Amino acid sequence: MTHHVAIAETDIDAPRSEVWGALTDPDQIQKYMFGSRVETDWKPGSSIIWKGEYEGKEYEDKGEILEIEHERRLKLTHFSPMSGKADAPENYHTLVYELREHDGVTHVSLSQDNNPTEEAAEHSRANWEKMLSALKELVERQS
Repeated sequence: MTHHVAIAETDIDAPRSEVWGALTDPDQIQKYMFGSRVETDWKPGSSIIWKGEYEGKEYEDKGEILEIEHERRLKLTHFSPMSGKADAPENYHTLVYELREHDGVTHVSLSQDNNPTEEAAEHSRANWEKMLSALKELVERQS
């Protein structure tokens, strides 16, 4: 079974436009996403690459932009060679970011599918919660 989904959520005290800006600006992404440098043009069908260093090792993860609904939804695939798995479609995750704003507060939900076990999904959820916490801190500090 590879249907275990990791879900992380947070509320950010800022308008959706500011949160979206942080989600799609490589300079801001680098500040909250564990130092990753992102390269993409944010168009469906385009590649996305994350480069950085994790526990002293350089990495280059990759994926594809699947769907963009400006300031509302971002759907993309993600593969990390550090997983030790083959670069094959069945080893990619699909990440979906969804943003909803109510009274100036933006709710961000992030899901990651294709986790092989519940434990792997829990590990992914914990990592994404750390990232969303850093995103929240960055955006709220800037607004």
